[in-house]
Amino acid sequence: MQVFKYSGPEFNPFGDDVATPPDLRSGPWPAPIANGPLSGRMTVPGSKSLTNRELVLSALAAAPSTLRHPLHSRDTALMVQALRSLGAGIDEVRGDGEYGPDLIVTPGELSGGTQIDCGLAGTVMRFLPPVAALALGPVAFDGDESARRRPMRTTVDSLRALGVDVNDDGRGALPFSLYGTGSVRGGELSIDASGSSQFVSGLLLAAARFEDGLTLHHTGDRLPSLAHIEMTIATLAARGVVVDNPTPGVWVVPAGPIAGINVDIEPDLSNAGPFLAAAAVAGGSMTITGWPAETTQVGAQLIDILADMGAEVAFVPTTDGLGDLTVTGTGTIRGIRLDNASELAPTVAALAALADGETVLTGIGHLRGHETDRLAALAAEINGLGGDVEETDDGLIIRPRQLHGGLWRSYEDHRMATAGAIIGLAVPGVEIDDIATTAKTLPEFPQLWLGQVGGLGAARPVGRDPLDLI
Repeated sequence: MQVFKYSGPEFNPFGDDVATPPDLRSGPWPAPIANGPLSGRMTVPGSKSLTNRELVLSALAAAPSTLRHPLHSRDTALMVQALRSLGAGIDEVRGDGEYGPDLIVTPGELSGGTQIDCGLAGTVMRFLPPVAALALGPVAFDGDESARRRPMRTTVDSLRALGVDVNDDGRGALPFSLYGTGSVRGGELSIDASGSSQFVSGLLLAAARFEDGLTLHHTGDRLPSLAHIEMTIATLAARGVVVDNPTPGVWVVPAGPIAGINVDIEPDLSNAGPFLAAAAVAGGSMTITGWPAETTQVGAQLIDILADMGAEVAFVPTTDGLGDLTVTGTGTIRGIRLDNASELAPTVAALAALADGETVLTGIGHLRGHETDRLAALAAEINGLGGDVEETDDGLIIRPRQLHGGLWRSYEDHRMATAGAIIGLAVPGVEIDDIATTAKTLPEFPQLWLGQVGGLGAARPVGRDPLDLI
């Protein structure tokens, strides 16, 4: 499904002639109910996790890089803006993707004297402080009001342990500032990354530029989202930085150059989740094109998860390691037991609320520190529609119960908003209080959802330029 054509040097994912509809911001968004079995086929924009990792590495590299098919969303726009303010050159160029231009990143001398707006992006607030420590001069970090509630103490403490001057007034949270001296010694470092794998990834991404590299030890008793650390290691390896992992929880990064490369950004498989889940809810089928046969993305788990929940799942290879993934609804949604669903938990929870049996999700306690406390939010919103959800220390128990319509609050969390849209396919009268929050990682979600599962055909874009949301 082609959402727009790129036609100029300044990127607007919705086209200059497309007005922003007032209903995305001025009131609740009525979630469309499925009016029959689906027959959808679509491409989704690039992975946010991969785009922001590649942007950071490109800014630290020894030569320019080209990112093909990157994501253009609020999170990635914030990353671009921040890296430009630190001295990197980032230019948009015509590409062949459906969702916007490619990016050429030219490394520059890192310099401070700037302020970085993190928005609500964990990748910005946790990946860029180690980069800013390599700059010369002060760098201040802040973000949305909700961002100030996200855990950041591990980042602050790790920079201090590396000899970086950080001022957070003891908060262990945004806002804070640091003063870079142009270099970081590196060496041995121990941290507790139990709250987020991003604490590890942020250090690994910059570690090759430290004078002595980095030997990083995780001291906590658990490490969430290990797949995201594996993604970080894979992106580094593609640029000639080989990260050794001699024992679980230990990573060794040698000092050395980071190569500039041309890289294709995979589609965001987690963002594909709601569309695939829609087929399980409404019946019929949904096909995502360009699905990678091998990937480090957490979203790849959807293949097994959706099959376990009763859908039929088929992958048909096409070319160059990609293929078409098709999910077909069977009329049955089964409850499951699932450990460490990570960022897929809201999608799974939405399906579980419509299932015919109990679902138990474990190993996702770290989601309490995401854009919102996702466990509390999911429980509150599903229960608010008549559901039966119980919070546990590290997960949720979701029992089947007849749901009714009502207001679904998004809590400024893109995955909460899409979870409500999934439930709205089967439950009349569900309204999302702020569907525009999906611009964080998928600005096109409202029109794609209406076009693919709302029975309106290939709708024109109805969102807004994510740069307007910074």
